[in-house]
Order: sequence, then C-alpha cells, then structure tokens
Amino acid sequence: MSLPGDLVDRILTLPPDQAWQQVGLHAWSVCAAPVQQDPGAAAVARDRSLHALDLLLSGAAWDLWQHLAGSVPAASQALKDWWAAHPPGRAVLLLDGLSLRELPWLLCQAEAHGIRVRKAGWRRAEIPGDTVSFARALGVPTRAALQNNGAGSAFALQPARTECTDMPFQDCAGLIGAERDQVFWHPWPDQAVHQMAPAGKGLPQLALEARDKLTGPGFWALARRLAEGRRLVLTSDHGYAATGLFDDAAEAQGHYLRELFKSGRSSPDGGQPGRWLPPEDLVLAGARLALGRRRWKCPGGYPTLAHGGLSVLEMLVPFLEMERMN
Repeated sequence: MSLPGDLVDRILTLPPDQAWQQVGLHAWSVCAAPVQQDPGAAAVARDRSLHALDLLLSGAAWDLWQHLAGSVPAASQALKDWWAAHPPGRAVLLLDGLSLRELPWLLCQAEAHGIRVRKAGWRRAEIPGDTVSFARALGVPTRAALQNNGAGSAFALQPARTECTDMPFQDCAGLIGAERDQVFWHPWPDQAVHQMAPAGKGLPQLALEARDKLTGPGFWALARRLAEGRRLVLTSDHGYAATGLFDDAAEAQGHYLRELFKSGRSSPDGGQPGRWLPPEDLVLAGARLALGRRRWKCPGGYPTLAHGGLSVLEMLVPFLEMERMN
C-alpha cells in the first residue's frame, strides 16, 4: 500500500520532531484499529501496509533515524518522568517485546475487564532496541534482576517492589502484594518472538497467541491487581520486526549485511560504513543497526521474527496509562 502524498511531503519537509510525530500517528492509525478478521491475516495485512513507510524511512528520509533519539522520548525516560510526577500508588507492567501490533486487544478489551485507558500513545525503544539496553537505562543489568524484589538501590523506580517471571499470567496476579509501588516485568511476548522465529512459523502464529493472551482472563487479572489502588502504566522495552515479510537484499548488500549482523539486526560498532547511499545500516548510540526491511541469506535461514534494527515496529512501542474502574 502506498503512502498518501501529503504524508510523504510532511515527513520529508517538517522538522525531525514533527516528522517523527507524523510517522507515529500513521503507524498508530494502522495498528490500533479493531481487528475485524482472522488475527494472523490481519497482522500480515497491517504489516504489509506499513512497508511503504519503512521504505521511505530507509530511502529518501533515512537521515531521520539520526534524529530519533532527540525527537521521540524513550520509554525508559518516560517511565522515570511519570514515576517522579506521581505520589506512591504507582505500578508499571512491562511486557517484553510488546509492539504496536498488539494495541487492538489492549484498547478494545480493557473496559470489558474493568480497566480504563486514560492516556494512550507511543514511545521509542532504547538504541539498540533490545532488553539489556532497556534494563540498563532503568539502572539494572538485566530484566532478571527484578525477580523476587531484587532490583537493588540503583533501580530508577524507587521504592518499588519488583518482580520478573515467565509464569502464566493467571498465576502472576498472586505475586502482587500490598506495597504501594510495584514494577512487574514479564518476558512475553519476547519469548514467543524467539520461539516462533524459525522458518514455517512467524507473525501469523504470534498474532494468534497475542489474541488469546490479551483477551483471556489471566492477563487482565494481573492488570487489575496491579491497578488496585494504584495508577498503572503498561509499556515495553522494544518491539519486533516481521522479518519473514522483508525483501531480499541484493547479493553484494546481502553479503555485507551477513558479515556485519550474521542472522541478527544489530552489532557493536566497528569498521567502515557501507558504500551504498541510502545506507544499509547506521551507527547510532554506539551500535551498528540494520536499516529498513531487508533480509539476507545466512546459514540456517534468516529468522522470520527479530528485533534490534531500525524499522518502525521495532522502535515504536505502546505507552498506556491505565486505572481500575469502580
């Protein structure tokens, strides 16, 4: 699907912060609409409808990525700002790897399960878009540090009771105590992203699982428990790319990308930039990141789901402020 001409003009001519606002608004409009068909087919259709946006951001507008950090607030910083702005009675639910694709289930199911969405918007992942980068931005080495209230004094969201577990959602609500401030980090859907990355799996299967999880009673029981007497923010550390739907890079470019990234989407900075313009990769915040919707041949096959590179649904994540309804 092509982009409206006036949207292309705005992205290409507005100042970077306003251009990124246009990018976010368009991605939100595509992803947040209620799903009226099979979730797998809807996820693929919506992902393909954003192909032109990613193509623009890896082509004529590639330099906008250099302004991303100064134009879109990081989810980690937004959490710290939100935490500091409110008194005790705060809760944060981090769903690792949650992307804008999962918005319809969150927005459409909340009130039916006793939760009101007060504010809904997007923030950006850390650069690179991975779990460790986000954890370090919050003052802990890994997400596992939050397990059993183990975050320590360096954790940015003090004095929260913290937890991290991959238990089923229906069992997680029982881990929430009476402490006024709570932070809960769950590794879904990131675990599913990696489990469903081999050939033959991918986005349709993940979309079905997301529908089942986010419309089921277990997830909303956890959200209600966290929101009991507390303000609640739900957000994510990074999104993910449906790399199984990406275009194959040309042979020389594919060889270059394979040497840099193997079957991943980012690597520590090093070496000289590629000779192509627009570029195949960019160095941002000390890391080298694959740019746009490109995949390449690699031993064992390129994964159908991945994160860490520069595409819209890898880098923009939901940021929802919620409260429990009376």
